[in-house]
Amino acid sequence: MLVTTSFPNVPLGDPVPPYSLHAVSVSLPTWRDNVDYELGEERVLNRMTSGYPRFFIPLNIQKLASICEQKYSFQAEKCLLVPSRKIAHHCRSFIENRSAALGKPCTARCVEERRKQLSDSPTQEAKTMSLYIVLFPSDAWNIAKEFWQHTGLGISSRFAENFLSLFEDALNTNSVLQYPTKMHHRHYSVKCTVFNAPTVHSRHSSASEDGEFSLDHNTYLEERYGRNLPLGVAATAKRALRRRLAGVLIKDVAEDCAGGEPCAGQKDAMVGPSSRGVTSLAEDDVYLLPTGMSAIWSAHQCLLGVGPQGKSVCFGFPYTDTLKILQKWGPGCHFFGHGLDSDIEELEKLLEREQAERPDEKPILALFTEFPSNPLLRSANLPRLRELADKYGFAIVVDETIGSIVNVEVVQYADIIASSLTKIFSGDANVMGGCLVLNPQGKYYHALKKHLEATFEDIFFNEDAIYLERNSRDFKRRIRRINVNTEAVCDFLRTHSIAAGHTGVIKEVFYPKYITPENYEWCRKKGKSASPTSSLATNGKNEDEDEGGYGGLFSLTFTSKGASEAFFDALECFKGPSLGTNFTLACPYTILAHFGELDWAAGYGVEEGLVRVSIGMEDKEDMIRKFEVALRAAERAHTKEKA
Repeated sequence: MLVTTSFPNVPLGDPVPPYSLHAVSVSLPTWRDNVDYELGEERVLNRMTSGYPRFFIPLNIQKLASICEQKYSFQAEKCLLVPSRKIAHHCRSFIENRSAALGKPCTARCVEERRKQLSDSPTQEAKTMSLYIVLFPSDAWNIAKEFWQHTGLGISSRFAENFLSLFEDALNTNSVLQYPTKMHHRHYSVKCTVFNAPTVHSRHSSASEDGEFSLDHNTYLEERYGRNLPLGVAATAKRALRRRLAGVLIKDVAEDCAGGEPCAGQKDAMVGPSSRGVTSLAEDDVYLLPTGMSAIWSAHQCLLGVGPQGKSVCFGFPYTDTLKILQKWGPGCHFFGHGLDSDIEELEKLLEREQAERPDEKPILALFTEFPSNPLLRSANLPRLRELADKYGFAIVVDETIGSIVNVEVVQYADIIASSLTKIFSGDANVMGGCLVLNPQGKYYHALKKHLEATFEDIFFNEDAIYLERNSRDFKRRIRRINVNTEAVCDFLRTHSIAAGHTGVIKEVFYPKYITPENYEWCRKKGKSASPTSSLATNGKNEDEDEGGYGGLFSLTFTSKGASEAFFDALECFKGPSLGTNFTLACPYTILAHFGELDWAAGYGVEEGLVRVSIGMEDKEDMIRKFEVALRAAERAHTKEKA
């Protein structure tokens, strides 16, 4: 798939990608738009029709929540919607415990709503679809929203779309959704106060009265000429996903597969030893989850379930919700926010001190780290951390979302791998997903496996799995093309950076090739037959023998705030949250992720003016020209500031 180098001028607040009912990003095209979004300015909030689903609850989920509130709430209660009874109880416990800890105790309650689900065939028995509703006092909304954001365990927009279609009495409802006003930290608000909910149209309608795309048109756009599987074969799609993630497939997809099913999911598909660095890794060691953060949360819950209670370590500056999970569930965590080798020395001192004080206990429960980190692209020294884990008896959880299974091999250093499948594994930015992978050679494998066998539930919505399976069929090819594009862009920008000894407005290009490269190289996938000059080729005969690249994400810091803003505004690409898309996507990361704690983030090197860029599959030379235009705008702004 060749992505065009032109892109539509997506209006503020519209979905990214455009016209997608289930988009996971939103257009925030200027620096000012992003700041005003955080400040809660009405000119931005009133335009928001989409957003990253853990931060902005999709409109159809809000619609469904409004119906549930009208049906079940007492005294203006609000609700969150989750896909299982167990998660509902987790949510209720969090709301009650968190509210008590904050000095404003409240109670929450759970309700189950059941509806008969349409079957794929008239001869099949109709199945029941269950929705779990957690109701709580309206003044506890901000606490409930923490659960939604941190865990990623709420229902998906496709779940809501399907469930809404089962509400016969709601098909033509135009109810008003009411949510509390914005609180101090934007991640815990819904970004709006009162607005009209979208009309729910029949699946067979041809057009909506207000001119928006109808549901069948959206389905047509997503399915891309019938490439998707019927819902009845969701189990096949999930099996294909687990095999891809385990790296056991000898042949993934063939054009002549009978019945249109992916060969990767057929029971008799050819599989072999894993290509992920631990050959005994199997598809049964892979667990699918609805989001990347639900994978992190589940890994933490699993470790709390099998090991003695103890604090964990967050090593390196992580994506914001990872740290929140470790702080708000369990005994807490130690934070080593730089993630450098010098931090390992401090970590070892902590471990020695804890063991001396409590010789009969583990000094820590587990260590969580990203490889590489988001947004500074730092790579932890995993071999050294593994040595400490073996010595002091703690587990290691590695989030490989940014590195990806095509570029790095980290399983051998971890007990659990967590990853967001929403990113480059999907690429289309129209479905959420995540996974846990257990290292079968890990010290705690049998205990973790036993715990998951007893507690794991499949809450990954079938339709989401089908779309993700479709999107991921060519993920290796896409990643290799993106590797090439990103390295070319970063090499160009690096020649204008102060960190590389040049003069200019760019202070640093944060990219694994330049940042902690020795640690990244330990885990970068080594080609079995490729030469250094051909290591990033995209047309090798055996994809698993190609050498890994450096991924599609990088960040830039500038010599002045004005230069950062001018560069971002002038860069011709999609602008919005998320990463790992088939198209280039940029955002002022620190503004979006840490607006309420800018000084704290800056203390770990995450500057206010940092621009994060996720490179796509566009033409490489044209892309470099666009970055050059943005660079010239930054230079002019910096010169003007100095004058």
